[in-house]
Amino acid sequence: MAYTAECVIAGQRAIVANHNLHSLYLVRRDAEMAAFYAMADLVEADSTPLIAWGRLLGRAIGREHRATYLDWRELFWRTACEQNWRVFYLGGAPGVAAKGAEAIRKRWPTVQIEVRDGYFDMDDPVADAQILDEVTAARPDVLFVGMGMPRQERWIARHYRRLGPCVTFSVGAAFDYEAGVVPTPPRWTGQIGLEWLYRFATQPKRLFTRYFVEPWSLIGPALGDLAGSPSLPSRL
Repeated sequence: MAYTAECVIAGQRAIVANHNLHSLYLVRRDAEMAAFYAMADLVEADSTPLIAWGRLLGRAIGREHRATYLDWRELFWRTACEQNWRVFYLGGAPGVAAKGAEAIRKRWPTVQIEVRDGYFDMDDPVADAQILDEVTAARPDVLFVGMGMPRQERWIARHYRRLGPCVTFSVGAAFDYEAGVVPTPPRWTGQIGLEWLYRFATQPKRLFTRYFVEPWSLIGPALGDLAGSPSLPSRL
C-alpha cells in the first residue's frame, strides 16, 4: 500500500500489474499484453510457482512477496477509508460489481467507491468511449479493472494515458469474490502453495487448460532462464 499511497499523494499516474503462469503464457502471444507489462510501474508476483522459480534462480524473493487481492484487500480498504481515496471498479457481470461494492461498504462504511460492470464491446468505439468517460468523470484515485486476462490488460493499455492521475490495478475476479459469486479460497491455501488446487476444484472446466496445458509452453523460456542464470552451476 505504501507505493499506492505515495502515488496518490503525488497525483502520479501508475499501473500496478501482477504476473502468474497464465499471464506469462499470454504475454508471449498477445502484443497488447506485452505492451501493458512494458507500461507497468510495479509488477507483483501472484503465483507460488513464480516465487519458487525466482528462488531457484537465486533471486531475493520469498513467499512473503506473493501479492494477490485477497491477501491485501482489507489493508487496502482500511487505507482507502483513512486517506479518503476515491475508488472505481470496472468489471464483472451486470449486478456483480454493485453487489461486491455493497459487501465492502458493510465492512467499511466510509468507503468512497463507484462501480461499472465489464459487459461492453471494447471494439465498439462509441460504447468504449462511454465507459472511459464514465470512469474519468469519477476522478478515481485508484482504479480497479477486473475483466479477466487478457481483456483487462488490453483495456488499460489502450486507455492508460487518458485515465488521469490514478493508480490502476488489474485485479481479475476481485469483486466476484467480494460478491460471493465465486468461492473465496481459504488464505492458508495460498500460504502453502495450494490455492490453485482450491480454485481448480471449484471451477474445473474453466481452469483446466490454464493449470494443466498452458504451463507446458513455458518449458522453453524456463530452460533459457536456467542457461542464463549466473547463480546456477555452469553445467545447467
